[in-house]
Amino acid sequence: MKHPLRRSLALIALTASTWASAQTTLLNVSYDVSREFYKDINPAFAAHHKKTTGKDIKVDQSHAGSSAQARAVADGLEADVVTMNTTTDVDFLADKGVVAKDWAKRFPHNAAPTTSTMLFLVRQGNPKGIKDWDDLVKPGVQVVVVNPKTGGNGRMAYLAAWGQVRAKGGTDAQAAEFVGKLYKNVPVLARGGRDATGVFLQRNIGDVLVTFESEVVSVDKEFGAGKVDAIHPSASIVAENPVAIVERTVAKKGSAAEAKAYIDFLYSEEGQEIAARHNIRPRSAAVLKKYAHAFKPIKLFTVNEYFGSLAEAQKVHFNDGGQFDKLYTQGK
Repeated sequence: MKHPLRRSLALIALTASTWASAQTTLLNVSYDVSREFYKDINPAFAAHHKKTTGKDIKVDQSHAGSSAQARAVADGLEADVVTMNTTTDVDFLADKGVVAKDWAKRFPHNAAPTTSTMLFLVRQGNPKGIKDWDDLVKPGVQVVVVNPKTGGNGRMAYLAAWGQVRAKGGTDAQAAEFVGKLYKNVPVLARGGRDATGVFLQRNIGDVLVTFESEVVSVDKEFGAGKVDAIHPSASIVAENPVAIVERTVAKKGSAAEAKAYIDFLYSEEGQEIAARHNIRPRSAAVLKKYAHAFKPIKLFTVNEYFGSLAEAQKVHFNDGGQFDKLYTQGK
């Protein structure tokens, strides 16, 4: 006869395993420098989900250069949602049949709950006196950027550098000349945004890091406040942060409702507030107004203004043999 205590323990173990299997776990596959943002979003969403549905949920996160992440998902990484920093990475997944073809119409603002822009991080005290884009092409200034072929951070830095010439009334030829000079001052191309920060602050390479506005908060948290100064250039690009449900995974797991609830939470006032605290620009006008002190006025231009679309920019500038390859190899 089975001992009563053993029977009770077996029942407890069975109940625990049933509860564990009942708890949904989502995987959010995201870009490099959104790590800290989602570390705050995920428990806030879990608490919100519990309160509104009574169900437990856990969200795991994965981070690397956005294009590398998109390829990993295409190759079988079982993300429930992707939260990227360029639409081309989500379009790539749509072309593979992994996310919906009309993913950009599934959520407000072209399925981009937040935006960012590119600015400069310089060493404390700004020893090279860097104030605007023209300072990045001066002799003796070393610029750290992400490789635009591996990360959206790098593509946005490149397009920001090109577009700011156009925003001042320059031609594409003048923009190409400027960007060519800029990459001559790049000692090493980083794999992703967080790698670029490591190159700049841990390996101590370069005088200026071109990265997302949100990286200021991450650097202060990780390396201590005051290690860098943030320089807002006169003009920069609007970088949309697109999101999508990974249809292939949610169909297999039955997690479509939870994945949608997770993305909806990013648009909620609570989600928008968390974004603003991480220096990520919220779509909510009320939250943006509340954090106006954090988001300095910059002349912002969109990708569409000077490049048609990100897909068009990808073909012209970043595909093999494109404008970036030409300018980068000329510069070396």
